[in-house]
Amino acid sequence: MNRTRLGIRCSAAAATATLVAGLAAIPAAARPDPGEPIPIRFSSYENCPLNRIDTQLVRCDNLTGAGVVAPAYIPELSGGAG
Repeated sequence: MNRTRLGIRCSAAAATATLVAGLAAIPAAARPDPGEPIPIRFSSYENCPLNRIDTQLVRCDNLTGAGVVAPAYIPELSGGAG
């Protein structure tokens, strides 16, 4: 008879532990982390103005604009190779 009571107590304890563990588990929810804003400044943009050479846009030594014809109001880069 003692073994039966012990078995019932162990079963009750195991059931209680399982119930407590199940109730304590909170479902995970994802949310975006706002964090710090990323500055949209690059050193080349601060130090190199946008110019054009003939019809190509140039910033520092890099051709930009994906081959689009540079508008006339962009200042033309003078000097260079001679």
